[in-house]
Amino acid sequence: MKDLSRKTFWGPLSLLGFAVAIAGFAIDRLHKWWMLDIYEIGLRGRVEVTPFFDLVMAWNKGVSYGLFQAETTLGVLILVSFALAVTFGLGLWLARAEHRAIALAIGLIIGGAVGNVVDRLVYGAVADFFSFHAFGFYWYIFNVADIWIVLGVMLILLDSVWPGAFGPGKNDGKADGKPA
Repeated sequence: MKDLSRKTFWGPLSLLGFAVAIAGFAIDRLHKWWMLDIYEIGLRGRVEVTPFFDLVMAWNKGVSYGLFQAETTLGVLILVSFALAVTFGLGLWLARAEHRAIALAIGLIIGGAVGNVVDRLVYGAVADFFSFHAFGFYWYIFNVADIWIVLGVMLILLDSVWPGAFGPGKNDGKADGKPA
């Protein structure tokens, strides 16, 4: 295993990624605070915004689509621990990011994940508000943190499906870091 060094944990795009994570986290927390404490969505019930979009109050005790429901403190701690471990891994990946778009993507995912972790620690569940529906079909209910996570994953998938979509990386054209 390589020796651990500062480069293991911090790379040239880490500041960008963590700035995006902090901004995404702050926007998510502000939105949740506004929806819960100012707008009081829990007291309003379903609020129809358009014929296909409602604001609702839903507490998600699981992960995506309500899978792996955590009904106990231990269950919540397991989900929080898993999310924090993934976030740490994303931070290590961020230290090696070669493109601003990938740093942005990782930052979005980290910010969204930490926003949902705070919900689990404070409320025991994640607060979700946005409900899209059409023709009798309802998509899952989500929040701003989920939007950040999905956008980040979409950017990473774009880079995976179309390598070089964000320009050449610092090692493109080189094998094992040596000039081609």
